[in-house]
Amino acid sequence: MGDIYDNAFRTMVNDCSKLMLPLINEMFGEHYTGSEEIDFLPNEHFISQQDEAGQKRITDTNFAVTDGKRRKTYHWECQSTSDSRMLIRLFEYDAQIALDGGESGEESLTVEFPNSAVLYLRSTSRTPDRYRYIIKTPGGTVDYAIPVMKVKSYTLEEIFSKKLLLLIPFFIFTFEADFPEYNTNEGKLEMLKDKYRTILEQLEQLEKQNEIGELDRLTIIELADEVARTLASKYANVMQGVDNIMRGPIIETKAKKAWNAGMQQGMQQGMFSAYYDMIKSGLISTKDAASRLGMSEADLSRKFSVLSLK
Repeated sequence: MGDIYDNAFRTMVNDCSKLMLPLINEMFGEHYTGSEEIDFLPNEHFISQQDEAGQKRITDTNFAVTDGKRRKTYHWECQSTSDSRMLIRLFEYDAQIALDGGESGEESLTVEFPNSAVLYLRSTSRTPDRYRYIIKTPGGTVDYAIPVMKVKSYTLEEIFSKKLLLLIPFFIFTFEADFPEYNTNEGKLEMLKDKYRTILEQLEQLEKQNEIGELDRLTIIELADEVARTLASKYANVMQGVDNIMRGPIIETKAKKAWNAGMQQGMQQGMFSAYYDMIKSGLISTKDAASRLGMSEADLSRKFSVLSLK
């Protein structure tokens, strides 16, 4: 399951990179506006350490933000759970990042450590609010904090007010402990579903205001659905409840794009072909497709029979 969360975080960071800036503002007190340039730096040197039982490694992201002439590097670790080597691994990577960008001369080596932070998808009362490096050198001691962000610390209202939209795919972690109750209590489940209806409404509003693009909105929705389906896989009612809400905009958008593709490739023939592919992939039922096309299931099935013979 760790790979699902790993992929979700990596996709958000790479496909919606500007959404990292509000997180940086929140954690480091910056005032980035979204107009800054973001450059992703090589991370091939990162070493995965998977030797501890129960450890769930997510991903690392290493990038630089340029604001005018000022350039700062950042390193984020995303963890689904705590592990005993977290701080050690963080320091190892920070040191390597510093070396990669270091300046070496005949008599000196200058290195700059990145601004590092940790995002926890799960957290408890024992999860620290910050880590700390204390580096003792012959020239003196360097001591500074590594801030920690916890998904459970933010309400949905705070996520939207602070533009922490990158947290939305992982918002479901906030309710993980209550899955057994939600799975058997329709009233409680409806409250959870209302949260996700609000997410869709707020994202649509942000897109209309040009604060995010269509790609941002759809990426957040798809990943939120994927993470929820994975995390709640043992609770059918919870999984299906969230999925039913989040799949709507995804299907509508794919149907719209399929229609446009159909218009270019041959009007209705291309549209039927697109719906045929979506039904085969499980994205929509034959009944729903027929309803959207304004025809009976029997007629649509006959159309699909023709397509399958080609």
